[in-house]
Amino acid sequence: MNLSFRRVLRALLVLFLVIHLGAFGIWLFGGGEYGLLESIYFAIYTVATVGYAELPHLDQHGFARMFNGALIIAGIGAIAYFQSTLTAMLVEGVIGRVWRRGRMKNKIEGLREHYVVAGCGRTGKYVVEELTAVGRGFVVVDKDEALLERMSAELGGKLLFIVGDATEDHTLQEAGISRASGVIAALSDDRDNLFVTLTARTLNPDLRIVSKAVEIENEGKLLRAGADTTVSPNRIGGHRLVSELVRPRVTAFLDQMLRVTENLRFEEVTVPEGSPWVGRSLRSVPIRDRTNLLVVALHEPDGSYVYNPSPDRPLAAGTQLIVMGELDSVQKLRAMVDAPRG
Repeated sequence: MNLSFRRVLRALLVLFLVIHLGAFGIWLFGGGEYGLLESIYFAIYTVATVGYAELPHLDQHGFARMFNGALIIAGIGAIAYFQSTLTAMLVEGVIGRVWRRGRMKNKIEGLREHYVVAGCGRTGKYVVEELTAVGRGFVVVDKDEALLERMSAELGGKLLFIVGDATEDHTLQEAGISRASGVIAALSDDRDNLFVTLTARTLNPDLRIVSKAVEIENEGKLLRAGADTTVSPNRIGGHRLVSELVRPRVTAFLDQMLRVTENLRFEEVTVPEGSPWVGRSLRSVPIRDRTNLLVVALHEPDGSYVYNPSPDRPLAAGTQLIVMGELDSVQKLRAMVDAPRG
């Protein structure tokens, strides 16, 4: 419960107490002439200031009349307090939302080489968690504002998002699609993912697009629409079930490594053109000494993979090192690989 809402509840409680204490006072000082329900009704009538007429014979009860005067003053104060608190909550909410959205828009406009996530549902939720864990910049697009706000609250208000239809050109443009390096289409319907893929590919031909395929038979359509690859939750779920049965220790290890609370990941680091590592062997570069990363495989520029590469294997420009280790060490390795010659 946020602070503004608590203030409104407090003001409502004050108003409630004024009315009921007023009713009790009228009943008490009226010498029992007025029933409890009649006293409550008169107290509400008095506090609400919708008109005024005294109870019969009230002038015969001096203390009741004096108390009623005090009730009028207290009621006006309680009403004013409640109205001002409620107005403040509404105004702060609207202004605060506008301010937050403006600030978020500025942050999105400042992003470069980020990812756009279309959909924050059952699949998108875990996409957001993983991108957050690996420290990648991203923007989420979804129609459900309440869902986005809830996810943002879980991330401490740091989630960048656009409320809108991810299949629309202008929505993806708001998310910085022209400056993005990748898109994840994680909507619950393959037709929507198809439109997201087609729209994103049209707006930025250089994007890497990964699309969810709810139905396996739609994978071909998504690939033809421009997706670089597809992911089928049903296929992955089936593979996972078998893995849990036949290789449970391996599955448990990968699960532990990929938990958000863990800092261990498989990552890829590209050896760029002009890197001092080009032409050198794995043995001669200080990967283990300085980063303690394990080189699991190499992805060569011709598209081939070399698993468990020999220490004497030379590195070429464009070779991708597939490593396992802590994220901080991966960042250190990227800095080492990108260092200029000399």
